[in-house]
Amino acid sequence: MNPQAGLQSEAKAAVPVGALFREVSEGLRASPKRLPEKLLYDPQGARLFDRISGLDAYYPTRTEIGILKARSAEIRDLVGPHTRVVELGAGSGTKTDVLLASLDSPAACVLVDIAEPAVTGAADRLRLAYPEVEVVPLSVDYTRPFGLPPVGNVDREGTLLFFFPGSTIGNFEPAEAEAFLRAIGSAGGASAKLLIGADLVKPREVLERAYDDPEGVTAEFNLNVLRHLNRAFGADFRVDRFRHRATWNEAASRIEMRLVSEVSQRVTLRPPPEVADPLEVEVAGGEEIVTEHSYKYRPSDLAAMWQRGGWGLLRTWSDPRRWFAVSLLEWRGRD
Repeated sequence: MNPQAGLQSEAKAAVPVGALFREVSEGLRASPKRLPEKLLYDPQGARLFDRISGLDAYYPTRTEIGILKARSAEIRDLVGPHTRVVELGAGSGTKTDVLLASLDSPAACVLVDIAEPAVTGAADRLRLAYPEVEVVPLSVDYTRPFGLPPVGNVDREGTLLFFFPGSTIGNFEPAEAEAFLRAIGSAGGASAKLLIGADLVKPREVLERAYDDPEGVTAEFNLNVLRHLNRAFGADFRVDRFRHRATWNEAASRIEMRLVSEVSQRVTLRPPPEVADPLEVEVAGGEEIVTEHSYKYRPSDLAAMWQRGGWGLLRTWSDPRRWFAVSLLEWRGRD
């Protein structure tokens, strides 16, 4: 992900083809090979992730929603009325619905997500459920600079609340996460707040089962990255000769998702000619391609990350098992 990511004045396309191909090319030339996490979330990937969210093995979604519902009154009181919500990575809008239901007369909601069909559908549903709220879908890659549309009545001085659920912050490398947090705060200004979810460290067997579920949905989600590349760039990955692997790296405090090639294969990617020349890549038998890192945190890790990212902690809530944390932060600047 782009460590300089943030909100700027000029809007960008959701997935600029040239920029995406450069990321893919650099990743496939690296050692170990790596593909950007955003490739997981094409329309098919978004549908598969919605299925993952409902699996028994996958605890983060239901645990975070449970916290948001249980602490809704406290969140409402700390955030205040007439809130303008900006959700980063909104997906199907399930958690947006939970948040809007808890707030006092929310004024507007901007749903930001790379998957256009998902975010457009979410906006349509939320407009019906909350006709008094201005709901705006924005299909962009939020890890790159983009502009926010003017929404809500700024004269009413409601809080600008960034909402970043799902422990998506854990998909950033540590330095990138801090840079991203600073970019959010700089864009929001002095009165900005951030409601953010973060997954906590827990037993290996719980973590690995969540990212390699018995039903095989996560495996399909991961393999869809290669299908995405085959569709987008005319690539010829032999998807049926790859397998999904998810392991807990205790030293780095992260789940590592990979695709392992069962055979040696030469792959050609064919971007549009105006973007780049074809790229040939050798993948050895047994070679791994990293598709996602998902960092898990201890409370002390979170406190340090919030501070280095320029945010002050207002309140943290967790579930009874202390598997997940939801924190409300306020922007305090780069110092």
